[in-house]
Amino acid sequence: MKNTRNKPVDLSVEKIRPFEEHPFKVKDDDEMNALIEIVQTVGILSPLIVRPIENSDEYEVISGHRRLHAAIKAGAEQVPAFIYTVSRDEAAVMLVDSNLHREHILPSEKAFAYKMKAEAMAHQGWRSDLTSGQVIPKSDANRTTAKIGEDTGESYETVQRYIRITYLILEFLDKMDEGNMVLSVGVELSYLEPWAQKSILEQCEVNDCTPSYSQAFRLHKANRDRLLTDEVTESIMQEEKANQREMFKLPMEQIRRYVLNANPKQAKDFVLKAC
Repeated sequence: MKNTRNKPVDLSVEKIRPFEEHPFKVKDDDEMNALIEIVQTVGILSPLIVRPIENSDEYEVISGHRRLHAAIKAGAEQVPAFIYTVSRDEAAVMLVDSNLHREHILPSEKAFAYKMKAEAMAHQGWRSDLTSGQVIPKSDANRTTAKIGEDTGESYETVQRYIRITYLILEFLDKMDEGNMVLSVGVELSYLEPWAQKSILEQCEVNDCTPSYSQAFRLHKANRDRLLTDEVTESIMQEEKANQREMFKLPMEQIRRYVLNANPKQAKDFVLKAC
């Protein structure tokens, strides 16, 4: 198969496959509906990028999973595509690099994208540090995470942290994608076995909360010390956090109508006495 990088060709959608285990989610949401409408009206304006699958007459998507999905939903039989004859590892790097510029990237998407790129680079001869937590000098440019960080404008530490959260159970990844759990907490929990994470998740549901960094750190430490049990998890997760205490607030302007020239403490005392 010759390279057609300079000229797109029309390919049957039946012969195009998504890149196996690619990390970017294709959702049937409002944005997808808008894309389907565009495809139905004017077609696909930006050709897909695909690669030939070895020993097959089919192709694998490198860039354009959402466009392919929209085309199928719109009833298109063919899509324009540039064909790149590259290895799967080369394609994986291209796939990640072509998607990380998107405006909305979920934490889980970034995490698995970084991991996919790091694994592909390791296969190509780069020094892998996928599961390490050691400090790697910024000058050590032959490390996978250092190179990924250079390409994305993030530190190698941040790249490592994102790769680390790929060890979270799905429910915690969902919490991160929904903005209900921060990266530092996810990193601490990622070192726990799935059973331990599920025990924490159960306590989150019982207490209607998410772990604070302090709680996640202590859970991780208890696990390292081989002291983590369901009872320890329950004890730590049932602690009341300041930001979860019930609060009742009144604007000072309303209170000053009754207590002139009062400072905040005097105003609070007045309200408590009135109650």
